[in-house]
Amino acid sequence: MSSPTPPSPTPPPPTPLSIALDWTPNTNHAGFFAAKALGFYSARGLDVSLLSVSDPIYQASYLPPSDERAAGEYNTPCGLVASGRAHFALNSPEGVINWNTRPASDPRPPLTAVAAVCQANTSAIACRPEIQRPRDLDGKRYASYAARFEGRIVQRMIRADGGEGEYEEVVAPMLGLWNTVLSPAGEPGATDATWIFTCWEGVEAEMKGERLSLFRLEDYGIPYGYAPCLVANPALLAAEPDAVRRFLEASAEGWEYCAKHPTEAARMLVEGARAECADGSLDPRMCELSMEKLAPSLLAADGRWGRMEKGRWDAYLDWLAGAGLLTTYVNSRAGGEGKATLDELRRGQSGETIKREDIDAAKLFFSDW
Repeated sequence: MSSPTPPSPTPPPPTPLSIALDWTPNTNHAGFFAAKALGFYSARGLDVSLLSVSDPIYQASYLPPSDERAAGEYNTPCGLVASGRAHFALNSPEGVINWNTRPASDPRPPLTAVAAVCQANTSAIACRPEIQRPRDLDGKRYASYAARFEGRIVQRMIRADGGEGEYEEVVAPMLGLWNTVLSPAGEPGATDATWIFTCWEGVEAEMKGERLSLFRLEDYGIPYGYAPCLVANPALLAAEPDAVRRFLEASAEGWEYCAKHPTEAARMLVEGARAECADGSLDPRMCELSMEKLAPSLLAADGRWGRMEKGRWDAYLDWLAGAGLLTTYVNSRAGGEGKATLDELRRGQSGETIKREDIDAAKLFFSDW
């Protein structure tokens, strides 16, 4: 009599991972939704959650009440990663530099870029149509995300066009910035410009018949970095290298699918956002148009997604250093030692210079996957 066949071992439970989106679902997130819909994550033993700003995790402060920074602050995608409440987040290249040059008194860890969502920059400064060149922004109102380097980058663009770089940096609720530019001029809260992704807000404006002036940083001598970047806490990279590798490989499959099948990718984004995010009601036609416009920017020349090169980070750091923007002060409404308001930063009250040679571009990003 033959021996009974031993039972198959029970497979281990999937590894939970989460991505903190910036902020509501859009086509800059499509590859993650596609990887989930097509089973690329589950095939690698991963259970991936996509967290939009509607998720309750964004609502409670990650800072203890005793920390003065808790006053008036809210969770950001990178704040969730820094506190260990999310595994990955989306950020700008200067945001990555910010997280790696914060004061020693800040207990939060530096964050590492692990993938580039796009190879080509699809962001621009979007302005009302009467603003025909950057120097026309002098004396105007710019809707700001209140980031450490943002206002000074815009200021350098204005100066590169022959302007003074003197403008009002208006901080509005994050999700309402774009609407302030589309509001009729002269209305309360209306602004003249903000930083957008041309494949998302730009497509929205086209569909609404809104005319805009778009100024790309590269046209004014600013070698912008990878935008947006996917970032992670270095502690995760050290503790779970295999899970990180599996996640990035699956994500790359999702994004490479999007580049080849933008219409299907748009459908997966619409359906996935509706199922997973409380604020996930998206216009299918807008997503289709957006994906068609975004798809050519997603992959490197060799057809791969997510890869980054040290030379591009070096070029951006070199420009920031040459423009005098690598300085120690961080932005804060509260003020205090080592801090300055956005207005003060633009006026040069920005602390000591951070030496360019003290920032190793190779430590800002991770590409070993």
